[in-house]
Parts: sequence; structure tokens; C-alpha cells
Amino acid sequence: MRFKLFVVCALACGFMAYVLANENFSTEEDDLDDQIVNSVPVKSGVLSAKPKPDADFVDGLKAKPEPKPTPKPTPKATTSTKPTPTPTSGGQRMIPVVHVTSRGTDDVLTVAGLKPQQTFGALVMPNDYLGELYDVDSSGYNWDPNNNVAPPGYSSTAAGGYTITPARLLELRSTFMYWYFDKDMYGGRGDYQFDIHASMTQLHKNLNFQLPFYGFRFNYTRLSLNGYLEFSDPPEYLTYPLVFPIKDWPTKRDPSFMGIFFSKCRVGRIYPSDIDQRTPGVYFRVERDLMGRTDRFGVEVRERTMWDIRQGVVGADTFVPKHVVIATWKNVSFAGGIDNSLFTTNTFQMVLATDEVYTYIIYNYAVLNWLSHTEAGGDTTQGAGGVPAYVGFNAGNGTQAYEYKPYSQNMVIRDLANRGWANGFPGRHIFRVDEQILIGSCNKDIDAALLPLTFAPESGNMLGGQVVNITGPCFDPNIRVTCHFDTESVLGTYVDTNRVICVQPYLKAEGYIRFQISVGTQRFKWRGKYFVETPAAATEKIFFTTDDVHKKNPNEIRITWNQYNLTSNANANVMISLWGYRETKIEPQLEYIDVIEASYSNSGSYVITPSNYINRNNVNRDMQFGFLQINLTQPDQYSGLSISPVLWSRPIPLAWYMGPQWERQHGKRWPRALCDNWIRADRFLRNFAADLPLCPCTLDQAVLDKGRYRPDRECDKDSNPSCLRHRGAIHCVVSGTPVAQGAEQQCCYDRYGFLMLTYDQMWGSRPRRVHNLGKMPWNEASKVPSLSMWFHDMRPFYSCCFWQEEQAVGCETYRFERRPSQDCVAYQAPGIAGVFGDPHFVTFDGSAYTFNGLGEFVLARSVDESNRFEVQGRFQQLPDNYYGEVKATQLTAMAMRGNTTTTIEVRLRPLHARWRYRLDVLADGRRVYFDRESLKFQHFDGVTVYTPTYLLNQSQVVVQFDAGIGVEVVENEGFMTGRVFLPWKFINKTAGLFGNWSFNKLDDFMLPNGQVAQINTNDLRSIHNNFGIKWMLTDRDVPGVGAALFTREFGRMSSYYANATFQPNYVLDPADFLPGNRSYDVERAEELCGECLQCQYDYAMTLNRDLAHFTKNYYDTIVNMQSENSRPVVSCGVLQTPRFGRKLSFDFMPGAKVSFECNEGFILVGDQRRECLASGLWNVPEYGYTECLREVYYTRRVAFIAIGIIFLVICPLMLCIVCGVYRYRQKQLKEDPHWQMPVLPRSRASSARNLRTLNYDDDSDTDASTLKKSRSYDKVYRTNEPLPGKPQIDFPAKKWDLDENDEDVTSSEGSQNRTSSKLARDISYINPNVTHVTGEKPKQAGRRSLRSASGTDLDQHQHAGDGSPVDHEDDDFDEADVHQGTIHPAGYHQPLSPEEADQLHRQQYSPTFSGLDSRTSGASSINYTPAAASQNRFGGVPVLPSNSQYYNRPPSGVPVATATPLRTAPTPLTQDSGLPSPPLATSPTPSVQKSTEV
Repeated sequence: MRFKLFVVCALACGFMAYVLANENFSTEEDDLDDQIVNSVPVKSGVLSAKPKPDADFVDGLKAKPEPKPTPKPTPKATTSTKPTPTPTSGGQRMIPVVHVTSRGTDDVLTVAGLKPQQTFGALVMPNDYLGELYDVDSSGYNWDPNNNVAPPGYSSTAAGGYTITPARLLELRSTFMYWYFDKDMYGGRGDYQFDIHASMTQLHKNLNFQLPFYGFRFNYTRLSLNGYLEFSDPPEYLTYPLVFPIKDWPTKRDPSFMGIFFSKCRVGRIYPSDIDQRTPGVYFRVERDLMGRTDRFGVEVRERTMWDIRQGVVGADTFVPKHVVIATWKNVSFAGGIDNSLFTTNTFQMVLATDEVYTYIIYNYAVLNWLSHTEAGGDTTQGAGGVPAYVGFNAGNGTQAYEYKPYSQNMVIRDLANRGWANGFPGRHIFRVDEQILIGSCNKDIDAALLPLTFAPESGNMLGGQVVNITGPCFDPNIRVTCHFDTESVLGTYVDTNRVICVQPYLKAEGYIRFQISVGTQRFKWRGKYFVETPAAATEKIFFTTDDVHKKNPNEIRITWNQYNLTSNANANVMISLWGYRETKIEPQLEYIDVIEASYSNSGSYVITPSNYINRNNVNRDMQFGFLQINLTQPDQYSGLSISPVLWSRPIPLAWYMGPQWERQHGKRWPRALCDNWIRADRFLRNFAADLPLCPCTLDQAVLDKGRYRPDRECDKDSNPSCLRHRGAIHCVVSGTPVAQGAEQQCCYDRYGFLMLTYDQMWGSRPRRVHNLGKMPWNEASKVPSLSMWFHDMRPFYSCCFWQEEQAVGCETYRFERRPSQDCVAYQAPGIAGVFGDPHFVTFDGSAYTFNGLGEFVLARSVDESNRFEVQGRFQQLPDNYYGEVKATQLTAMAMRGNTTTTIEVRLRPLHARWRYRLDVLADGRRVYFDRESLKFQHFDGVTVYTPTYLLNQSQVVVQFDAGIGVEVVENEGFMTGRVFLPWKFINKTAGLFGNWSFNKLDDFMLPNGQVAQINTNDLRSIHNNFGIKWMLTDRDVPGVGAALFTREFGRMSSYYANATFQPNYVLDPADFLPGNRSYDVERAEELCGECLQCQYDYAMTLNRDLAHFTKNYYDTIVNMQSENSRPVVSCGVLQTPRFGRKLSFDFMPGAKVSFECNEGFILVGDQRRECLASGLWNVPEYGYTECLREVYYTRRVAFIAIGIIFLVICPLMLCIVCGVYRYRQKQLKEDPHWQMPVLPRSRASSARNLRTLNYDDDSDTDASTLKKSRSYDKVYRTNEPLPGKPQIDFPAKKWDLDENDEDVTSSEGSQNRTSSKLARDISYINPNVTHVTGEKPKQAGRRSLRSASGTDLDQHQHAGDGSPVDHEDDDFDEADVHQGTIHPAGYHQPLSPEEADQLHRQQYSPTFSGLDSRTSGASSINYTPAAASQNRFGGVPVLPSNSQYYNRPPSGVPVATATPLRTAPTPLTQDSGLPSPPLATSPTPSVQKSTEV
């Protein structure tokens, strides 16, 4: 037993001796370190520690490092706190003499007095010797960057700490290697990892922060002696050359690692003559929370790392490291070597810096003397030959890998120490590794037809001015570099060997374009993809604090910008200029307009005063919209380059600048003139509205139509609810892709979710002639992205509506004619199908079934060759649960393609790679990301891909094809669902696992050959074997099925995922397939899922509560969506708003009641309220269509309507009467040829008409016009009614004094009753003589005033020869009056006796009186005055004319020659009661008066 213990102790001692020998501890080295490295300043030239005799010191001599191009950092300028070393008596510091040879050879830095000898693996230091008496603080610590003693091990965040100076930062950055220490001030081993050696090659390290790497995120690492940091276990054995990722994962482990020199190593040895006597081995140091640290070492680590990365990697301009990890492999040799192979060593260092979002790695290769170890085929003495070390990165878990070509596993790997040129150092290489591997250093040893180009930023505004930093080939200042952006080429500006800058030109394109460079006479072989942002959707870099820029005449416009987007120099000056756009010819015109501010401090804000430009007179004043531009005035003073970044604003209207010029040109109403000009021009263009899809009726329908509509950036309920040009709207959608002619539909919805129409208000939905994405070719007018849309659609909105009233003619023309909203009367909701869970399917027709296929399958495809599309899904097996393997699958990827569109693939990321992005999106095999606002909506050939604006993790992706097809992919907690949206043109044209969309569930299970399988949805085995497996995809094209569209990486073909023999669980009910001892799981499934069988199945299979929850959620969602879209869409359509009025509601769905109101000063005509009926029609208006009329127009309309009614009623009635009389007369004449119409009572009108037809003699001087009676309706009429306060006067009746022989000329038949007499009832006979005596003015008594042939008024009474006055009669006569005779005792007329009638017949009859007047006049008494004096015109109205024609003309039948006067003219008859005389001043003269005032 003792012997055994002795043997064990001996072996242990031998092992310890071996370890100590390998560690190469030496007392001489320790003494040398103590004397040189830890030397401190002394006073008066006396050293506190005496050096060895063989170390010579010389005053004033300092070794000079090899000059290297180093960039000039620009840190914060602060005051230095570095103490100054105490000088010697000669004023110089005492330093060791160092002999420096050129870097890059294997020569060794030696101290004077030591014998030089050939060594291997010695570290070549680029700067002074470690023992320089450099910078010592009050604690005695030497802050030399090459000191091997660690600084005090405390960190501080107190205010007022250390501040680094530019000089100190420059000194730190001029050192090639970062810090690594093998000692500390407390006697420890510093950063040296003595636990790592040949028997234990790796060590676990907790980081205590999140380190993003290649899509994953880790809070730990494993430091390996074999030249890498790993995050998972490597495979048990390796096969050379190494290939990552491991294809056999998960059966074989696939490690995640960062490999700086992945090869089997062991700790080497150093020579006593080596300058750097730090212990060979592995060093590891972590510096955390650097952002807030104020201690000296923390500040220096942060600033050095930050500026090395910012100036070494493009796109890292704002990076600030939060945590830094420094891992160093010093003097490591290859495994398997013999003899002196331990002295053949390599030294390299890895520096990781992260802010927990971005991660950068610096590889520093100091010395590389061997390439491979013996297991990889290298020799045992020099490590040459075989397969060299692997350099690169592997994400692990079978995902992705990056190998640094051409160096990795290639003989040129030794060139790593002389290539890279990051920060100007040969041997330094920088990478960005958080999501993708982006190289930040040049590569001159690779050549191929297509080489990857690294550049940043990866996108820019279409207007140009974006500074693009480019890394790829190694550049030479004497060799020209040309950058090619799509079709435009520009020359590059040399920065250093590792970087060239190109300024993006003005591009008429959008989306991803080709970006490539050529160096010298080489062809364009370095290539990449550059994303062009449209001006309306580009990253906003100039901000307007208010909406004043959109107004017609603002007082001021305030703008702001981030000054660091131009330069970090606060003293820089910028220029602000104005640019405009127009399309007056085929080529688009983006032109400079004016300088807003020639030189202004880069303060980040400015106030524009429009009144300063009121007197401008620009030639291009017809530009109505444009942009603000900001750039540096003298960029070479700040960056050393003659180029400047350019900041552009979003498109803005230019009324604030051009308004005064437009007013001088068009007058005060210049908006109307601009609008009219646009309307005239737009009417010449084709009508595009018919090409657009119809708007959904409600917001819910619009959100569900994923195939045709996407959110509008200008009015998005999630990201931009301001809706400047659509006030009152909460959300707008636009067509995802342009239609065939390039137009775009827009649909806006109010707070109630109803479609807003321009017929109702100016803020309604407006279709656009040009889509924001433009139309190929983009270099022609009306096809330029954003600019053409603003020119044709946004510009007229301002001039026609925004700067005018809503009821202006131009605005109404714009709203109703040129850009009217399309209603949703004929809108058709899309068909929806989906897959979710493990997995469950719901077809377009609503059939639900479960199919657990393993592999890639066809979800939906078109059988119509004219409208082709394919949607495919990849299903992989679910992970094991507590009880073992899960016989079920889940959806992990979807691939889709239209007719000739770009192929889009959406993948579920691995579990630990979802910390930042949940889904990967690939466009034609290239990954694209949506983490910036300008990249939220990306357009490819025939397809648009976007993520919701409120999501940053890519957990929801929507793909829209130009045919109206939409695919939505959603991820939650690692479980994915896919939905497909199809328009109605694909009815009966689909096949696949989503079935045939025919509104008939019986044909859902259609096979690739066109036959329909008879399937029971509850029989999972039958579904699997007879239907689902038939749609499995392969890499070759199968008739009826097609070929797989998925991107193949790392040699994984469709067969890698497919397994046609996989047998899943075919039992649907958990109670039937779970064993009896798992009744709790059955109860738990019912508790979680209720009656949802899909949810119960998923929980019972996986015991995953999240999967069950989302399965139920996805199933309910798709069922609700199908239910919503299956309901018939009933809409009453547009109900036009009356002009000069408004609607109190804009609803147009069944049951809606819309009321109208008119503006002030207008009258509503028609129905005041309309109702939308269930039939989809507005109710028929009861009182006519609603209008708002001005009051004067309303009155005029009423008058015209009245006249029209009269005309339409009276005229047909009169025509009917005439026709009836005519027919009656014809009938009577046919029966009796001598029949005559019966005599009707004569009226005044008929008497006048008969008088006009009298056959007078040729010498007659009668004026027929005197017989025309007219009434004056604006006069005061007198009646014979008794007046108040006046006595009642009875007028006695008077018999007419007419000749018996007079003929009744008023009757068409003549006077038949010649013996009748006539009495005047309404005429008083007043004696004129009495008038003269009493002084009373005679009163008007008659109804007509006649004139004599001479033109004098017959009111001037004429007397007969005997002096008797001439009697006057009224002009109306009725035959009934002939039978009236004596006066009744009451004063009424009595019938005449035969004698009196005969005597009256023989008298001359006056045709101015008829019985009608007597019947209608008042029954007042009549006074007769036998004689009357002459009266003036207004004293009385003569009844009978004093024309001799009536008193001297013989009766009918008597010859004229023998005619004698029959009687003298009667005395005038006047009425003295009732009618007062009209005023003389307002009465017509007697000479022109032709009628009696009545």
C-alpha cells in the first residue's frame, strides 16, 4: 500500500515538474520584469531599482516605431490629467536602449547587450520597449500601454472622473495589441488563465450581459485553448477540412463559435531574449458597463475601442461599446509537435465590443509561424502542410456559418498578419457579427466573378446626397474607383486602404438596385444591393415643427435637423436651399430654385420667414412643390474631404415661397388659376379609375384584405394618426402594388369605421393617377416614384381644395370629376385559407382537417396558366416533450411566388435566435430586414413585402403580389401560422392542401391529377395517405405539383426535410390516444381549450400550453375572418352631398339615416333625410332630390314652376275645350248644315272684339285703340259703396236716351229686341252747372274714356245745337238689358214696354255699355242730370264718346248721302260717389290717356 502511495506521489511530482517546465517560469525573467517593467521615476537621475549591468541606458534616446498610417480620432477635447515623468539631471528621461527592426519579419526586438539569436514565435512589438519610464500616477502604476501589470482593479462611475485627451487617445490607438496582463499590483496573475493547458483546453466564463452573435444571444462563453470562443459543445471528433454548419445536426453537435484561429493548440515557450516576457498561454479580460464609467482604465478602454470600431467599420458611426471582452493567445504552439516545436508559436488577439444590440470583433494577428496541427496533416516540427486553421464564425444549431475566405483553411492564412489594414494596421481585421457577418477590412487576396461588397448605409433617399462608405478590395490613392448605382456612375473618394466613399447620385428608381464598384481597369466584380427610398417614404431628416409649411401664407416656418448627420463639428456652417420638381416634358425635372440661407451655423434649427422672399421672381415659378436641402458649405475643413452629406426634407408645397409670384401672375385668386390649369391638363389624360380595385366598405374589411391593401404611411392608426390631408380619418389603406397602368387606390375610414368619400367632404378617399412606387421605366414623366404622384395627385389637392373653400368650383371639380372616391357597392371580400398548430388546415371553403406531414408541401397553387401563383409550406417535427418523441409536425417556413415575380421565403428562426427578429425574410435567397422606418415597406419585382409599423421584431410579415394575392405569416412564442388571401378571379382555379375554392366543400380534397378524393375529415390516416402526402414537393418539377421554391443553404435539399414514411398520430381525441394514467392531461386539455378539438389535440401531443393557446387563437381568428368575408356586402353607395350644404352623417350601410343641412343664406329643397334600405338602395325621395339654393334662385324656381304648371294645365285644357267644341260643331253641321252656335251672353271682351271687326267707312276717323280697355292695378279704385260718415244717397234710375233705329252693333246677330230699353245702374248723372254753383268737383262715373277723332279727350263735354249735353253710355251691353224698362220703386230697372223698346231700337245705340256692368255694379241709386257743363279730364268720365261717327252716322242700310244726324250728343254721365279724382301730378296727360281708370 505504501508502495502504491509512493508511486502516486512520484507521478504527481513528475506531472508538476512537467507543467512547470511548460509554463517556463524563470527567476531571471522575473528579475528582468521587476527591473524594467516596474521601474519608477527617480530624482536627479538616480534610479530606485538598479538595472542589470548588461542593460545600457542612454540620455535622450528613444526608439522610433515604424511609421504607419493611423486615422485621426476626434474624441471630446478635454484637459489632460497625465502626470509628467521626472526628468534626469540632463533634462531627459532615462530609457532602455532598444534596437527595432522592421515589423512583419521574424527578427526579434533585443535589448542592447544581449546576444541576438534566431527565435520562433517571438512577439514583435510596434512601439517602445515595455520598460519605458512612461506615465506613472500617484499610486505608482505605470500607464504604459504595453505594461504587463494590470491596473488597480476597481471601477468608478462617480462624476468628475478621468477625461482622456486627444494626445493620449492617439498614443493608445497607435499600439497594435490591446491590453493583456500576466500580473497585477496585488501579486496575482492578472488576465492569465493558468487553468487552461493541454489537459483542459477550455474554461467556462460568465459574461453577465447579453452578447448578440449571429442572430443568437448569449450571456456566457467558453474560452478555448484551440483559438476560439464557443457557446455550445463541439462535436466529439472533427473531420478536416472543417465544414460548418454541421449537416447532421441535431444528431451531431453543431457548435456556435467565433474562430480567430480554430486549430488544436498547446501552450508554447519563449526565449530569454524575447522582449515580451509575458507568460505564454491564454489571457481573458472583461470590462463591463463602460458607458457610465469614469475611472481611467474604463474610459481608455471605451474610447479606444469606440474609435477603432467607428473608423474601422462602415456603418458604426454612432456605436458606443457597453462591454468589451479581450481574449489573447500568446505564444501558442500546435498540438502534436516534437523537439523544439514549442518555440514555434503564434500570437493573436480577439477584442469583442457590444452595446447588447450590435457586436463587433477585432482580430489582431501579431505573429503566425505555424499553420496546422498534426491531426490536420501538419508536420511535427514546423506545423506546416496539411489543412490550415479555420477562421470564421458558426451560428450553431445547423443554421448558418461564415468562413473568412481566402485565408481560412488555405495556405495564404499566414497573410492574415500582413493584411486587413483596419485602422491602418496590417494584421488587424474587423467584423460585425450580431446578425450577419459583415467584414470591415479589405481583402486583396481573393478574386472571383462576384465578390461581396460591404457598405453602409445600405439605403438612401432617391434624391441623392447619401454618403456611402465602402469596404471590400484594398484601395490605392493613385487608382481610380468607380461606383455604379443602377444606371448612374460616380467616382469614389479615397479615405484609406480600407475605405472609399461614394456619394449617391439622384436616382430615378426605388427598391433594391444593383450597386457595384470597379478598381482601376478591373470590371465590376465587387457587388451588392442598395435600397433606394422614395422621397415620400424616406427617412425623415428635416423636421417641420408645425404644419405651417402646408398653409397658403404662413408667417414663419420652423425646421430642425440632427446636426450630427452632417458633422460632429459644432463650428461648421451649412447652406439651406430650395429645390422644385415639375414635368413639362418627357424627362423629369428636379431643379434648383433659390438659396434660403447661404451660411448658417450647424445648430440643428432654423426659422424660415416667407416675407423675405416676397420680391423673388424665379424663372421656374411654375413649380408648385419641392424640397428643402441642407449641406455643409466647406466640408473639407471638417472631414478633410471635399464631399458633404445632403439632408432632404419630405415633399412640401411651395405656396409660402411662390405665393407672391403667383399672385402677381394670376391675381388674388391664384389658387383658382392654378387649379383650373391643372384641370385642363388632367382632362387630356386617360381615365384610370376603372383599373383600380374597389374600396372595402368598412375598416374591418380593409384590414382583412391583405392581398390588395396595406396601411398608408400618411394616415396610419399605428404609426401616424395625424392624417394631415385626411382630417377626420383614423386609418387609410392604399393598394400594395401599382396596377397595370401605375395607378394607386386609397381608402380612408372615419372613427366609426366607415369609408370616407370625396362626394361627402374634401378629406375623403382619393385615388391617385400615379402610385408612390412609380412605374417602370422610372426615368419618364408620370412614372417617377413619389415625385410623379405628388405632381399629379398631391399638388392639385392643395391648389384646388386646401388653399380654397370646400365648395369652390375647382375643389368640387377635383372631388367629383377628377379624383372622385369609388364607393364599395360592388366590393368583393377575398377568400381566406390558413394553416396553424401541428398542423391544422382550414380551406378556402371552410373545411377543417389535420394533416401531420413531414417535409415541404403545396399549400395553394393556381391551375390557370394566365394567373399563376404558388404558396408552399415546410413542416418539421415538433421537439420532444416530457414523455419522449412527439409524433406531430409544425409549420416552420413558407415560400411563395407569383407569375414572374420575386420569390419570397419566410422562415421561423431558431429558438435562441429570436431575441431580435422572430422571422427571417428572404427575397430571391437574400435576407432582408424591416427594422428601420424607411424599410418597413419593400417592393420587389411584382411583389411588396411589409411588416406592421408598430412591430420591430419581424413577428408578422405580409406579402402582396400584383395579382391581388396576399400571404400573411404570423409568429407567436415560436409557433407559426400562415394565411392566404385570394381575389374572386381565382374561384375554381386553385389546388393544394387549401383545396379548390368553389364555395363547395365537396371538392376541397382535389388531387394533383384533378380528381377529387372522397375524404372523411375525422379520418386522419385517410387524409394523410390519400390526400396530403400527394402534395409533397421535391427539387424537381412534378406535373401538377411543381418544384420546391425554398432557398437551399449548406447543401440541404428537400430530401433533408422530407420523410414520406413518417407516421404521425392518427387519433384526434386526446382521450383515445393518451394512456389511462394520463387522465390529468386530458382534463387539462379540456380546461385550456374548451370545445376546440385542434387545441386539445395539440396540448395532448406536446404538453405545451403556449402551442395550445395559439392554436385556439389562430383557429378562432381564421373562422371569424371567413365569417366576416362571407357575409354579403350591402352598401347603398354614394349619396351626394348637396352643394352649399352638408350631410350630418356619412354612413351608407343599411339602416343608415342621413340628414341634410344648408349653409346660411340657402334654402333646402327636396328631402331633408334619406334612408339606406336593406336592399342596398337609398329610399326614393318624396319631395325630390336634395338641393341647397340661394334665396333668389329659390324664388325664381318657384315662379317658373308655377308658370310651368299653369302652362302645362291650362293649355291642354283649352286645347281640349277647343277640340271638343270643334268636334261638336262638326257633328252638328253634319246633321244640320244650317246649324249655328247658340248665342252666349256678350262680355266686355267680346264687345271690344266685335267693335274691332266693324266695317267702318273709309272716311271714318275712329281710333280703334280708344276702345281698348286697360286696367291700372297700381291705382286706388273708388266704389259706389257708402263711405263711413257719409249719408246714404239713392240714385234714381234713368232710362237710356237711345234712338230707336240704332242697331245693336255689339251683337253678332244684331239687335233683336228693338223695343227694349236700358237703364244704367252704376252711373250717376250730375249736372255740370250744379258743379259750378256748389264748387264740388265732379266725380268719375264711367269706366272708359274715349277720345275724339281729332285726338282730344271726350271728357271735354260737347253740347248739341240746343245746348243739351251729349249722353254717354257704358261700353258693355247685354241683350237682357233690352228687356229692362221702368224703374222699380226701389230704384231697379223694370222691363220696357213694347213702345219703349221699339223707340230704343230706333235710336243710335252706343256700344260702350252692357248689361254685365249693371249686373256686377253696386245697386246704388242713379241720378240723372239733364245738363252738365264741360268738365276737365279728371272731373268726370264721359260714358259715351262725342264722336260724330256715333251720332251722325246713319243707321245700317241707309245711304250715306241722305244720312242726317238723328240726335244730339247726350250730356256726359259721371259718378260722384266712391271714386275720388287721381292726383293731377301723377296722372297722364289727356292727350295720351286712352282708357278710363276703373
